Amino acid sequence: MKKELGVLMVVSVVLLSGCGSNKPETVSQGTEESPSKQVTTQPVQDTDAKLLGSSEDGKVKFYTKNDGATLDINGNKKDFSWNVPVDTGTAPQVYYTDVTGDGKEEAVIIIQTGRGTGLNNYDIHVVSAEDLSEIKVQSYEEIVANQIETHVAKKGDDTLDISVKAKGKEYNFNYGFDPVPDQKQDRLGFGDVYIYSLENQKIKLKLGAAVPGTTTYVCDFNVTYKFDSTKNEFVADQIEVKPIEK
Repeated sequence: MKKELGVLMVVSVVLLSGCGSNKPETVSQGTEESPSKQVTTQPVQDTDAKLLGSSEDGKVKFYTKNDGATLDINGNKKDFSWNVPVDTGTAPQVYYTDVTGDGKEEAVIIIQTGRGTGLNNYDIHVVSAEDLSEIKVQSYEEIVANQIETHVAKKGDDTLDISVKAKGKEYNFNYGFDPVPDQKQDRLGFGDVYIYSLENQKIKLKLGAAVPGTTTYVCDFNVTYKFDSTKNEFVADQIEVKPIEK
């Protein structure tokens, strides 16, 4: 009887030890100088994954999947529910560089999400290499709502008198064509053109402003972001306005 119980106990231990293979894996990172952190990564099924791009040094790889995307940073993988169209004709841009200014690299992914006549949209994602958490980048909607004011006045000669305020600076200029002379317009419209880029480890945004309901663009807002460590967020730091001549 004791022998039979011993066999049963051994079999139970073997069965239990094989049941945890699908659990999230915990990876320890760090050195003696820099205390280790535990990064929990979810299991990634690679059967439907397609490589879309990688950083220049190969340390970051970006995959699309049927239900989202997978990011691989130094062998640690995590799934994200990002919008990743595959028919825009523009490959995602993948970077591994320090954009927060803390001396540690982050993964930066720029994805074209919309393209067409008068339409050019991009999304940007910044992910910490330490714990694979996403760092927020202030959206163009937040910038327009809180830091930009526009006003449009129609003139008798079918031109537009436009005034813009951004980050405390005021710009006034004329646009020599009114695309909808029979419609009342009092402010500029946003949302059809917003293009992110990365220049000298700085996040940039080109934001087009148009006469609402048209593809007539009258000026661009060129935004430079900075990292706010208190908020753990990238926020608009500088906004320059460039009128488009007609």
